[in-house]
Amino acid sequence: MTSASWLAAMITPENDFDGAPLLRKEFTLEDGHGAVVKATLRATALGVYEASINGVPAGPDVLSPGWSSYEWRLRHRSYDVTALIRPTTVIGVELGNGWYRGRLAWHGMSNLYGSELGFFGQLDIEFEDGHVQSVASDTSWHAGPSATTFNDLYDGQAIDARRLQQGWAEPGFVPGTGWTGVREVAFDAGRLAEPVGPPVVRAGAVRPVEVFTSPSGKTLVDFGQNLVGWLRFTVQGEAGHAITIRHAEVLEDGELGVRPLRSAKATDTFILSGGQDSFEPTKTFHGFRYAEVTGWPGTLTADDLEAVVVHSDLERTGTFECSNELVNQLHRNIVWGLRGNFLDLPTDCPQRDERLGWTGDIAVFAPTAAYLYNVKGFLQDWLLDLAAEQKAQDGLVPITVPDVLKYCPQPAEFPAPESSALWSEASVWVPWALWEAYGDLSVLKNQYESMAAHTRRVEGLLSPAGLWDSGFQFGDWLDPDAAPDQPWAAKADTAVVATACMYRTARLTAQAAGLLGKYDDEASFDALAARVRNAFAEHYVAADGTISSDCTTVYALAIAFDVLLTPELREFAGNRLAELVRDNGYRVSTGFAGTPFITHALTDTGHVDEAYRLLLEEGCPSWLYPVTMGATTVWERWDSMLPDGTINPGEMTSFNHYALGAVADWMHKAIGGIRPLEPGYARLLIQPQPQPQPQPGEGIEWANTSLKTPHGEVRTAWKYDGGGFRLEATVPDGVAADVVLPDGARHGVTGGTHLFDCALAPAPGYEVSR
Repeated sequence: MTSASWLAAMITPENDFDGAPLLRKEFTLEDGHGAVVKATLRATALGVYEASINGVPAGPDVLSPGWSSYEWRLRHRSYDVTALIRPTTVIGVELGNGWYRGRLAWHGMSNLYGSELGFFGQLDIEFEDGHVQSVASDTSWHAGPSATTFNDLYDGQAIDARRLQQGWAEPGFVPGTGWTGVREVAFDAGRLAEPVGPPVVRAGAVRPVEVFTSPSGKTLVDFGQNLVGWLRFTVQGEAGHAITIRHAEVLEDGELGVRPLRSAKATDTFILSGGQDSFEPTKTFHGFRYAEVTGWPGTLTADDLEAVVVHSDLERTGTFECSNELVNQLHRNIVWGLRGNFLDLPTDCPQRDERLGWTGDIAVFAPTAAYLYNVKGFLQDWLLDLAAEQKAQDGLVPITVPDVLKYCPQPAEFPAPESSALWSEASVWVPWALWEAYGDLSVLKNQYESMAAHTRRVEGLLSPAGLWDSGFQFGDWLDPDAAPDQPWAAKADTAVVATACMYRTARLTAQAAGLLGKYDDEASFDALAARVRNAFAEHYVAADGTISSDCTTVYALAIAFDVLLTPELREFAGNRLAELVRDNGYRVSTGFAGTPFITHALTDTGHVDEAYRLLLEEGCPSWLYPVTMGATTVWERWDSMLPDGTINPGEMTSFNHYALGAVADWMHKAIGGIRPLEPGYARLLIQPQPQPQPQPGEGIEWANTSLKTPHGEVRTAWKYDGGGFRLEATVPDGVAADVVLPDGARHGVTGGTHLFDCALAPAPGYEVSR
């Protein structure tokens, strides 16, 4: 069925009803057209909505339509509701503040996009004879109060079960006292957009592992996993009795650790009706492992509650497992970090007064994300918002998308907005990561103007020497040696980082131009890349190969981005990087810029042992230190929790940030050994790089990896076997793969499962094929 033209109007209740109104429209089917063969509901809102037909949810989604750049894109969703249509039918809608009208960012500001909630929807019903009956949002609808008396994504939700109106969304309900009409509000239907990404859904449930009493006498619940969502429960108690639930990710001194939430209250309140009440606060979400429950009638047990896990509906595509259980837990933490922060858009964190689409985080994490889950539509949708924000800001890619910060006071430590290396690079790096992962040229085609606009804008910011050495830069953000209150104070010179990033961006934009047949652009961007590369060599690389600021991040970026001019300089950089890693006791010394690339840079220059020892280090700072401290997601800071169990004193610390989990890209490619030789894995390189001669029971002695590609599933399984090395590789039918063993032997294979043995253990100087 082709959707009928829009007849709908944007409607808002005459009474705001505590920011959570109910809307209903009852109608009868038109006679004389035969049976209903198809019924489609299309809906969106200024705020968030839940739609139902005759009291049955129209779909599994929650928090729809999500958060887009509302000024230019308001997405709507479509639902097949054919089975729900009756001779007399009711469309029911619950509204909430969501991102449109609720609090956003850390300034305490709300109503940033508008002050009125709204609903825009249309039900199109097709009959046997082809006639279509359309029922659209207009002034004939009614509005009334819901049981929700407060709702905010940061602060939580309050539900008074005494206000629940049974059957309000079913035929025959008569709106009583307190119900009102609705009115139209001005709305440009040209902003309506079909969603490219999947909806947010309930993705599972987690039961508590423990209910216990804190030192101060509070009742605490541990779900054993830091997750994102809300609690669901059924309870009975005295009418008017209140249950209050606060949420947090960690404990400190045995109590709920709420300081990292900053101003976010993350508190839900439930008022009992006197009968049996079922509660589920679907107009908020929390990042939490622990809940503090006050006012529970009787004794709370682990059977009384469950945590509902909420995130975008994504298909899992990649797996990883090895002999080291700490590394396995790290990988699980990375997966859970993605799940918690891929809630309609890629956010930095899901718990405090922020939860923004920071561009730098996803710029470096996109390859990892595209391995773990099918994120093609999810990230393409977000990139459309990025391009819309960028176009409205003269080519500037903002540091968050959607860019709510443009409505907020500018922090003193961050000067006026300007392109920011690595952060603004998301406009180029994310589409390229999707191209490599899925081989769909339309991704580059759709985003090319955005990619080119960013690259040209930064070209205009370069110094006469060809360096990106002016303006504020985040640089190697959260370098572990920086003071807790100075996350920008990294060892790496920000201009070195920015210029290296610009070189990579110019190269990728040139390659995209060539793939799309824009050969003049390709030549122009190739020339720009050469200019930046030569400037980097002239101003930042000394005669002996030392790179300015001489720290791990600058060598990692120079190697990973191939910015060095000669093989000799590359070899020196690899040796110097390995030396710095050894001298630091294999503790991590990189921040947001260097961390995603350092293990790649080590293995790509033959320093496999140093890469493994860096990964396997357990002291702070390291990837495994949080695991030893009980982490179940990736932290924002290497020491978000200090060794003594106290929370990092910095104002900005989160226990669910995926950016530093970008190391999983190296785990998949180097340990697992799966790389694309052509975009979309149309041709494969299978080259596991095992840890050189681990001691029995230590390090990594085997690894199993799998990936669902557009051409079928790839699998690798390797192990040390009696002093030798054995690899089993499964390649999809019709796909060619180059298999390279640790002894350097190379085999060409096609579809099927293949077994290889190698008598030689890998040597420390073993290099990846390039």
